[in-house]
Amino acid sequence: MTARRASFGAFVAASADAGRLVVQPRMGFADPRRMRAGLERTRAATATTAGTLTVDSYTRVGDLAAARAAVADGARLNGYPIATHPAAVTRALLEGLLDDGFPVQVRHGSARPEAIVRALTAAGLDATEGGPVSYCLPYGRTPLRRSVAAWARACELLAGTARPGAVPHVESFGGCLLGQLCPPGLLVALSVLECLFFVQHGIRSVSLSYAQQTHPGQDEEAVRALRRLAAEFLPAGVDHHVVLYTYMGVYPRTPHGATRLLEASARLAVRSGAGRLIVKTTAEAHRIPTVEENVRALETAAAAAALAGAPAAPAGPDGDGGEVLEEARTLVETVLDLDADLSRSLPAAFERGLLDVPFCLHPDNPGRSRGLVDPAGRLRWAATGAMPIRADTAVAAPLTADGLLAALHHVARRYDLPHPGPEDGHDRPPAVRPAPSFGPAPASSPTAT
Repeated sequence: MTARRASFGAFVAASADAGRLVVQPRMGFADPRRMRAGLERTRAATATTAGTLTVDSYTRVGDLAAARAAVADGARLNGYPIATHPAAVTRALLEGLLDDGFPVQVRHGSARPEAIVRALTAAGLDATEGGPVSYCLPYGRTPLRRSVAAWARACELLAGTARPGAVPHVESFGGCLLGQLCPPGLLVALSVLECLFFVQHGIRSVSLSYAQQTHPGQDEEAVRALRRLAAEFLPAGVDHHVVLYTYMGVYPRTPHGATRLLEASARLAVRSGAGRLIVKTTAEAHRIPTVEENVRALETAAAAAALAGAPAAPAGPDGDGGEVLEEARTLVETVLDLDADLSRSLPAAFERGLLDVPFCLHPDNPGRSRGLVDPAGRLRWAATGAMPIRADTAVAAPLTADGLLAALHHVARRYDLPHPGPEDGHDRPPAVRPAPSFGPAPASSPTAT
């Protein structure tokens, strides 16, 4: 590959300096020809785009024998088996596409990503995402300490084996845990902590994630808090930006609802100063989207961002950051006070209940916290367990099946309304019946997905 290539982080920074939001799809195909066609269409979209190689489920869980058998049989997989295809095949797939104006990131969902990192670096790639907590607790039963050790090795491997002159990039998935019903303070804190973990293990370019939630004003506060804490806690010289995810929970079923939610996420990204947006399509509530639907989503988001006005000013050190900043700072400092080495303090924090993800059934998660959607549409804490933050004491109603389902479908129903009103007035959600508030749930309550 002869084309000049900037690092993933440098590409996003240059785009931000030019006033352009980088938009990126979720996309992965087992067949290298289909995967290349998807990347070609992504690159050709009328937008500033980054490409994605999303890895299949067999590779994600480390079952490489099953991935090899599927490739040999010509079976359809739900992603690109990067650790099964020879490196030369992946390099040929990328030839002529991967360059200074089009970076490609490998996305995977693995608690044990070493094989994926070896494969992506062998193919000449140096950008990926995940994290020792965010790709462990929601996705399986891998012990948290094992995931932490595996992610430490993977970061060191990526930092040590990337192409000469590269600045490897890792994005934390910490701001997207379980998609919904997790109040923003914990999402912001986990994203900051995972990026600090990456830096401790040799990574010098990171992105901090946040998933669009139930209330636009609260979301803007959260992204600004994330930017401020990144500036405070990440060491000088570490390249970083914020990546926003279009809503990760139950998605609107109507095309107009899905489109409005995507456009709202693009405006939120610009308004809050995020550098990159992971999009969703009008097909999300029904099936895996096509390449064409992904391209349409990229172009819709880019157009909405272009019409949103000037990006937010950089987060400064002064001023009131609000309750999201206060909660997130308390959680970050509490974990770092346990031990400056996050390989030790992250597992210890979950063991002591100082970090606790609501509705997460992983054995290493304490399971004593609960979130709620309040009558204004904001996410609040119904219960915080042993975390050093306060619950909303006004919440008294017990969790019911109807209450949980109403909260999970709160956003989808709001955007599917024919005339829902202004969806992203900062503190003015559309006028709909409030989702029921709810308090602590029994241990058997379902996971929010």
